[in-house]
Amino acid sequence: MHYLTEPATIQEVISQLTTTKILWLDTEIANWYTSQPKLSLIQVLADPTDSTGSSAYIFDVLNNHGLVANFINQIMINPQIEKVFHNAVFDLKYLGSHLAKNVTCTLQLARKITRQKLQTSNLKLKTLAVELCHFSNINIAEQSSDWGKRPLSQKQLEYAAMDTVYLAAVHHQLIKIYNPNIVMVNNGSQHLTNKSQNSALSVTKVRLAFECPRLFYLNHQFGDKAIFLPQDTAIGIGNPFHQLADKFVKLAIIEPQFSNLFKPPASQLNLEEITTALQQLFYQLEFFPYLQKAIQKDGEQGQTLLQVWNGLQGLIKRFAELLLTNRHHCNAETLISNTFLSQERNIEYNFPLPDTTQQLVRGEFDCLVFNFEINRLCVVEFKTYQPVDPSAQLAQVALYSYMLHQQKKVPVDSAVYCVLPEFKEYRYSWEQLENTVHQLIPHKLLQMQQWLTWESPLPNPPPSTTQPHLCKICPQQQKCQTFFGVVEFDPPQPPFKRGEEYTEDSQETANADEIGAELINTLQSFGVGVDYQGAAVGPAFIRVKLKPHLGVKVNALLKLSDDLQVQLGLANAPLIAPQAGYVSIDLPRPDRQIAHFEKYIQSKFLPATAPVKIAIGVNIEGELLEADLSDPNSCHFLVGGTTGSGKSEFLRSLLLSLLYRYAPQNLKIALVDPKRVTFPEFERMAWLYSPVVKDSDRAIALMEELVTEMESRYQQFEKAGCADLTTYNQRSSQPLPRIVCIFDEYADFMAEKEIRNVLEQSIKRLGAMARAAGIHLIIATQRPEAKVVTPIIRANLPGRVALRTASEADSKIVLGGTETSSAYLLGKGDLLYQVGSQLHRLQSLFTTKVQLPSV
Repeated sequence: MHYLTEPATIQEVISQLTTTKILWLDTEIANWYTSQPKLSLIQVLADPTDSTGSSAYIFDVLNNHGLVANFINQIMINPQIEKVFHNAVFDLKYLGSHLAKNVTCTLQLARKITRQKLQTSNLKLKTLAVELCHFSNINIAEQSSDWGKRPLSQKQLEYAAMDTVYLAAVHHQLIKIYNPNIVMVNNGSQHLTNKSQNSALSVTKVRLAFECPRLFYLNHQFGDKAIFLPQDTAIGIGNPFHQLADKFVKLAIIEPQFSNLFKPPASQLNLEEITTALQQLFYQLEFFPYLQKAIQKDGEQGQTLLQVWNGLQGLIKRFAELLLTNRHHCNAETLISNTFLSQERNIEYNFPLPDTTQQLVRGEFDCLVFNFEINRLCVVEFKTYQPVDPSAQLAQVALYSYMLHQQKKVPVDSAVYCVLPEFKEYRYSWEQLENTVHQLIPHKLLQMQQWLTWESPLPNPPPSTTQPHLCKICPQQQKCQTFFGVVEFDPPQPPFKRGEEYTEDSQETANADEIGAELINTLQSFGVGVDYQGAAVGPAFIRVKLKPHLGVKVNALLKLSDDLQVQLGLANAPLIAPQAGYVSIDLPRPDRQIAHFEKYIQSKFLPATAPVKIAIGVNIEGELLEADLSDPNSCHFLVGGTTGSGKSEFLRSLLLSLLYRYAPQNLKIALVDPKRVTFPEFERMAWLYSPVVKDSDRAIALMEELVTEMESRYQQFEKAGCADLTTYNQRSSQPLPRIVCIFDEYADFMAEKEIRNVLEQSIKRLGAMARAAGIHLIIATQRPEAKVVTPIIRANLPGRVALRTASEADSKIVLGGTETSSAYLLGKGDLLYQVGSQLHRLQSLFTTKVQLPSV
């Protein structure tokens, strides 16, 4: 065994263990029988083939809270490492509790198998080691020894090491009994043999997992009702609607009266007339007899079926549109059978998962149609309500699209027809799904399997929904709260609600010196000596300045970010960075303040020749930092920030900072707002270069117009003998306005390759040449992924603003190089502004009400 007592050696081994896939762990507790038990030892085994304990590590952590915190941060909360305990509930009290991720409990597994099936005396670890794994000469005498006394005896150390050996062997044996199709390989990882797969899942359950993992779990384990219906949704119409919609398709294919409606040439057919005729035919032949029979059984069915008929009318009209489109390519006799493909609607597919296993998914889609105009199949799902989460419906229909593609080897579009209270269609092309949802499905299926392995009272249950409004209409709200506990969602933060009045900032100021003293004491507990150099208090965080003692490396502080979060009880990990002469540690401010727009920007138009600057944010000294658009380092910007980062508010304050200081004749603004929520108050302003763009075709046209404008300006500069807009305007009697194009949610236009290529080429030309012409781009996205923000885009947008990003990888793309800090920002306007090699942490301005200056 390796008995380690030196903190530096233990930390080095912990770092090495972070690369392992699975660890078998145990603890020994000092004073466990008193009211103040202490963690004495952490035992770790990484080699499951070790039968003597020779490779086991024993970390002596008695009274060393820093080492325990390091172990928790590097091992216990790392989801990539499976941690196996026998009685996990006990051990986790000392090793991170609910923070621990990917924990396996062999006691729970043994209980699931049952003692009767195992045929053991009890389920204690050493009993299982003897009776299940045939170990002999097991030492149990040291179990009650004093683990708080030092030095420990050799027998105590051997006892501690062998516990992990027993654990690995018992774990291996239990896995074999629980699922004989799983084999353990030498590194302890598990693999399914070809004889088995994960238990089958339905397409509906995948949709449910997107909506709420916990409701998915309850539905899968207990068969509980699991559909989120908006309030005032009629109950009991789904089944009859689906039955009758199916009957319409089948009847239309076999009944000649339907095809006879399409015998005139396509040019003579009228949509309204065809729709009415189809509705009347179906009503007479199928719906009316169905209605009479239902009313005879239950007189109250009439009102329900009236709603069903309203939904069917919308569906039939949509089908009529498709049939008229196809009539241009088909004769009347084959039109309906070629449009509605009457194949078996039950479908299944084995999805390969990232862990090399497979997941069988089964489902039954509602309808499969063919559109001759675009030469494309489309799988259709019917909904008798407007979904509260359209993205989950997208996941469901995308699954069918993928499964049909695997079966037919052709692209398959997807559509959701929501027929009540009024008809609404959500349509997704194969190209839209191929590089987005389809790539997510295997990862989601693997995640679902991991959720299903959870059992109470183990830590890490399936997460709650990310959409609080779903909890209000959850069909299993009471059971969910009983089973998982009440979910407390963070209340909305006032600084980021538009249109409301707020009181002045809190007059409380954080005591920076007290916080600095606490930070120094915490660092000293880790063996890191520093001198306090003062602190600065910004709107969102407190920057403590520390000078490391001689011999203390800066890297020693950089490694402690997670430990400081745990020890100081911070909601977010502090950002630590070397500065000139000190190391800065940014701690979230408990009484976070608002950087009010009105405090920093006053409405006053500047001369036409004044430099055009945009407001970026307030620094730690309370000063507003601005970017000069005529500067080559800040002439065009890439802005990235995930949901909740404050990206939209940043763009709005940036835009207002321009409008408050530059008159419409000197400045024109082009806005691209595909989500239609970022710039609604600016749609009628005098500064607009063109109407606000909301779709891809117009976005392409706008960028091409800006390229044309740039080329036109350079021709004018050439005639006037000028090199740039500033010089031209100084000489010309008719000065040209600067143009700033703010392009929000750029990723929304990147799904289709053709659109992406056109936009990229325009951005490339403008980024490379438009600065001198006075045209500037600000490209923003929630998803700064590599496939969205391509090298072409990055190379031509020198200015970078990163609000909080969803991942370290996204941070690197926005800020370049290896800079991952934006993944750890606080959100709500906390940002990093990169100017050349310098990185400034700022707080974005915020305006409660948009008031455009009078012109």
